[in-house]
Amino acid sequence: MAEVTAESRIEASAAKVWSQLTDWGAYGEWSMTHTSFPKGGPQTLEVGATYEENMKMMGFPAEVTWTVEELEAERVLAIRGKGPMGVVVGTRYTLVPDGGATTVRIDGEFTGAAVSLMAGKLKDSATAALNESLRKLAGLVA
Repeated sequence: MAEVTAESRIEASAAKVWSQLTDWGAYGEWSMTHTSFPKGGPQTLEVGATYEENMKMMGFPAEVTWTVEELEAERVLAIRGKGPMGVVVGTRYTLVPDGGATTVRIDGEFTGAAVSLMAGKLKDSATAALNESLRKLAGLVA
């Protein structure tokens, strides 16, 4: 298993950050791992909703089928996906209002046999991608 975390204080309200975070058409403007939603983002954002995403991890393309596991508008979005080679990916976005700003935390988890072979590189690559994604997200909502 490989676990990664990134956190940033963004100078925007939780509502504004959430709106950008769930704007599927603009996802590629800030997410460093996203390449496309072949069928669009989830039709309705609710627990149990599924959608497909094409991603790039460590320079390699990956197709992930996501399921929304937890949802609290403007606070929490947790998704779990099945990727190539039996890898399971979990991502949790947590937004905490802080005055006129919002602390955004992204937790990621990768499990599966293939992960153990590349856990160190995966952690480094994913952490860098999450930090850059938060930087870009902040730039879009500030």
